[in-house]
Amino acid sequence: MSWNPRNTMNLRLEFVELASQEGANRRALCRRFEISPKTGYKWLARHAQGGDAALTDRSRRPQQSPARTAPQLEQDVIALRRAHPAWGGRKIGQRLRDQGHVGVPAPSTITDILHRHDLISPEASEAATPWQRFEHAQPNDLWQMDFKGWFELQDGRRCSPLTVLDDHSRFNLVLDACGKTDTRIVLTHLRQTFRRYGLPLRINADNGSPWGSPGQPGQLTALGVWLVRLGVRLSHSRPLHPQTNGKDERFHRTLKAEVLNGQHFRT
Repeated sequence: MSWNPRNTMNLRLEFVELASQEGANRRALCRRFEISPKTGYKWLARHAQGGDAALTDRSRRPQQSPARTAPQLEQDVIALRRAHPAWGGRKIGQRLRDQGHVGVPAPSTITDILHRHDLISPEASEAATPWQRFEHAQPNDLWQMDFKGWFELQDGRRCSPLTVLDDHSRFNLVLDACGKTDTRIVLTHLRQTFRRYGLPLRINADNGSPWGSPGQPGQLTALGVWLVRLGVRLSHSRPLHPQTNGKDERFHRTLKAEVLNGQHFRT
């Protein structure tokens, strides 16, 4: 007879009632209820001290928690999260250390604090499901490049942020507000970036203009020819498969959450 969670209390009461009868074979009853003699005598002792109510489960929480996060530090974690809703455990922990805090808890502990105070929604937890991570071995082995979707300025014009991310380090190489998305604009920003960081072995982009030819996939554009002449290989994501440029796409999500959402830009 198993201890079904739905009627555990009834089973405990039945066991105590039978085991309390004169001449009862308590060890046989323990075998019948599939519990150890130690557990059986524990329920009998509890019932003798407090009656039926004493058979309910007691809290397993320790009376002392020496390693528990200090209350003030916990409040600092909550304050940072409320000020920056997009920050997770690792970023909050690093910020606390930068501010000079001592004894900063591990990122997992900070995440537990955020859960305890309902600062992480179930949707956010689901979105944070770990993925298998892949990265190139060295910086400049691969860059990921794309335009973030445009947003409207207060004067009615459109802004399309150009972003370039290093695949190995996730270092943001380019973040420029562009009014146009043509080849000339991309060439201008890439020239500046090459002078500062050197040439990558390869740049990956999607199949859209100006780096790809949507009507003729695989055909080199003017931008592609320019990169090839510099010794830089240009590759393209699989059609309808943005995960190929996943790190840059993830950067766009952070850019939207921490910079663009709720903001209005005049120019």
